[in-house]
Formats: sequence, C-alpha cells, structure tokens
Amino acid sequence: MRCLIITGGRIDIDFTAEFLKNRTYDFVIGADAGLQAMRALGLRPDELVGDFDTVDPSHVEYFRKDRGIAFDIHRPEKDETDTELALRDAERAGCTEADILGALGGRIDHELANIQLLLLYRNRGMRVFLYDRQNRIHIAESGETFSRENAWGKYISFIPLSPEVRDVTLSGFKYPLDKRLVTMGSSLCVSNEISAERAEVTFSGGDLLCVEAHD
Repeated sequence: MRCLIITGGRIDIDFTAEFLKNRTYDFVIGADAGLQAMRALGLRPDELVGDFDTVDPSHVEYFRKDRGIAFDIHRPEKDETDTELALRDAERAGCTEADILGALGGRIDHELANIQLLLLYRNRGMRVFLYDRQNRIHIAESGETFSRENAWGKYISFIPLSPEVRDVTLSGFKYPLDKRLVTMGSSLCVSNEISAERAEVTFSGGDLLCVEAHD
C-alpha cells in the first residue's frame, strides 16, 4: 500500500498539484497545518492527525463535516512530531511506502527530524520519500539503480547516516567510487551526477541518505 502524507511545513501549491496529477495512493493523511494545503488542493484525506495547534480551526471544522474522515487527535504536549504520528498511522494502516510533502524547507529542527524518520521507518519495513520542488530524499539501498530519465534533478548526493558506510561503490556516475569507506561528516559523495544510461550504488554496511536535487 502507498500512502501520501501532507504535513505542516512549506507547501508549494502549484508544485504539489503538478506532483499529484499522475499519482494515486491507497491512503492519504493530512498532518496538522497540512490541512490547509489539502483544502486548497481539493484533496480528501482518509485521516487527519496531529495536535492541530498550527492550523486555523476553520480548516479542521471544514473536514469534520465529512464523517468518512478519521481523526487522530493528540495534545500539544506529546513525544512525537505530527509527521511521526502520521507515519505511525500509515504503518498501522498497512502502508509499505509513503511520499511526504511539506516536510522540508521550514524549521531546521523539524526538517532534520523528518530526515531521520526515513531511517527509522526504513528499518521498520516502510520506504519513505520526502519531496519538494527542488529535492527528492530517501534512504539508499545497496544495489539501487538510477537513470537520467527518472532522476529528480541534475545532482545526486549520498550522505552517511551511520558512523561508517563500508565498501561504497558508485558506477555510472561522473565521479565513480570503488569500495570506499565513507564516514559520517564526509562530503565525499555530495553533488555527483549520472553519466551513463544506468548508474548504481552498492555498499556492504551502514546507512546512506540519497538526495536528488535541482539547483
């Protein structure tokens, strides 16, 4: 099952409308201030989740009129962010893949937490992607392939999320690597480019964040 989550960070309405044009989802969740964007886009969520402390109450009341929408309401004094609550509910619904919009470009603490959620939920069996107009971000898998045709932007970066990532090999890229040890804090794998029809990343241990980006 594929899930769409629209959360409370910065939302580019024009980009989001274009992004959703040819995509379908089995489950749709709005988190907190993401309700405003969902209403502007004419989206009907399956569930709304959060403490709703950063959204105009009129948007909450608008969706309450639809009795088919589930509400998962939390107090502001909680341990999880609204985005994490949305992912937890997506997992409970049986989703194994999620696209998240609105998780980037706002408060840096939330942005960093959202990026770390990618790793947490990958380890729980869910493949999660963060999108905005400029970036597509996910946890790389060893043996993952990329093509210029389907790349999100010109640049692809691989950033360690563990102290070490062992035997990193990049083939089909402008700057290839062969079984290199890449440590957390290194910028070795930032701003690469696909140079062949098919590019591949492999590694034998550790966790890599993949960022595909436009300038």
